[in-house]
Amino acid sequence: MVINKNDLNAMGQAAKNAAYSLALLSTDQKNIVLRQMADDLVAATPTIIAANQEDLLGNLVAAKFVDRLRLTPERIADMAQGLRDVAALADPTAKIDRGWVNDAGLQILQKRVPLGVVGMIFEARPNVTVDASGLCFKSGNAVILRGGKEAMHSNIALVTVLRATLKTAGLPVAAIQLITDPSHELAAQFMHLTAYLDVLIPRGGAGLINAVVQQATVPVIETGAGNCHIYVDAHAELPMAIDITVNAKVQRPSVCNAAEKLLVHKDVAAEFVPALVTALRAHGVEVRGDDRVAALVPDVVAATAADWDTEYNDLIMAVKIVDSEDDAIAHINAHNTKHSETIVTNSIAAGQRFQQRVDAACVYVNASTRFTDGMEFGFGAEIGISTQKLHARGPMGLTALTTIKYEITGNGQVRQ
Repeated sequence: MVINKNDLNAMGQAAKNAAYSLALLSTDQKNIVLRQMADDLVAATPTIIAANQEDLLGNLVAAKFVDRLRLTPERIADMAQGLRDVAALADPTAKIDRGWVNDAGLQILQKRVPLGVVGMIFEARPNVTVDASGLCFKSGNAVILRGGKEAMHSNIALVTVLRATLKTAGLPVAAIQLITDPSHELAAQFMHLTAYLDVLIPRGGAGLINAVVQQATVPVIETGAGNCHIYVDAHAELPMAIDITVNAKVQRPSVCNAAEKLLVHKDVAAEFVPALVTALRAHGVEVRGDDRVAALVPDVVAATAADWDTEYNDLIMAVKIVDSEDDAIAHINAHNTKHSETIVTNSIAAGQRFQQRVDAACVYVNASTRFTDGMEFGFGAEIGISTQKLHARGPMGLTALTTIKYEITGNGQVRQ
């Protein structure tokens, strides 16, 4: 167990050394190891499930997040398949982006190279342990993981399997490391490990992400917080709007790409809102509404000012009636977390305006926000969904874990 800063520095140095070794591996070498990791995870399913049961019985996680924490044989098989999918992806570090010769006769090559050492801080999501490890390994990065105490037994079991695969392959086990001290003090030290970490990626709720962004001195890529909206336009096909809204809210309410808010154009509100509330309630959703919604469905819970900025991660949805598409866009841009937003409309012009003017990583027309996902986008497993604008935005696959390096070759040139 990591218990002090000296241990953390040792982990950082070991990760840095491992990253140098990983950067020299061929794509074939990495893919063989990834496929073996997948097989080894499946073989260890009983051990992993037993560890996960210890976490579930610990009752440390809020009830609405139990689904994120729970592991089943099917979910372990899915994680293993994710590693195989990553092995099948093109290696971004195996090619030259572009090359040219400048006026001085220098040959300049632009290449993709690993970031180096990636730090991950995340909550009760054991799948992140495997996804992050696989993506970092394929892109040539070492990773240091700091999961929440709620999933500690699960994370230890998963990392033990992955490190055993590395050891058998003759590779440095420090390529994948887990901090097993869940204290906030050590987390704070981790956020300042600038001598070893090249980037820090938090995955979790808004509280975790904001804490990392505010405290870290290591460069941070913000991911995860999802106060996602659906706007039902005056020109919407209403049955489609109900289907999209129910899917985006109900299919998996605890994840960041689930819809939390619904905005409805006033011209369709009288017909749409009562039908939508009935459909949501059939799935156990608590509907909160503004005064105009309450005038149509008197028994909705009154929405407060805080509701419009809250990511519920639960079977709750707040509904607001707006006068125009401009009002909907203004509301979204004022309250969203720049994750995923949807308009339901049969107007091409309205859809184009929405996509151009809404400030978010992923902006949909006539589709559920639940599609914001690395697998759905064809990236393979994702390390997170970036809600910022620098370096990476949206679902982050392999390429987002690399940076640019220029290799310049001359024959004696000096600058005049």
